[in-house]
Amino acid sequence: MEECIFCKIVRGEIPSCKVHEDERVFVFEDINPLADGHTLIIPKNHAATIWEITEEDLLAVHSTSKRLAEAMHQALDATDVACVQLNGKGVNQIVPHYHLHLIPRIKGAPEIDLTKWELKPGDMDRIQEIGDKLSAAMKA
Repeated sequence: MEECIFCKIVRGEIPSCKVHEDERVFVFEDINPLADGHTLIIPKNHAATIWEITEEDLLAVHSTSKRLAEAMHQALDATDVACVQLNGKGVNQIVPHYHLHLIPRIKGAPEIDLTKWELKPGDMDRIQEIGDKLSAAMKA
């Protein structure tokens, strides 16, 4: 996609702090990091959301995330890592190109705000109803 900022990064038209690249993925540091080491993994082929990405590219992104998380653990002494992936404007996906954020928590650093939310018990009947609908849709 011509105007996609992430596609421009992959093509080298916009500079980035590249961490890794292979035939399917491009990995680079986020310029608006939530924590030191906040890194993005993107497929080189443009796909806006999880509904558009090919299974091969999706597997490549997530396989790379395993390797990147291990690198964060070793190189940054990360004790934890948040993996965040958003799909669509309604959940605040800013760049319409599939991307996975890996945000490490480094030993002694403050907690990452996006990983904290209040746990509230749900309606178990409603939870079961929704689970059944999803299960049926996955079998279809």
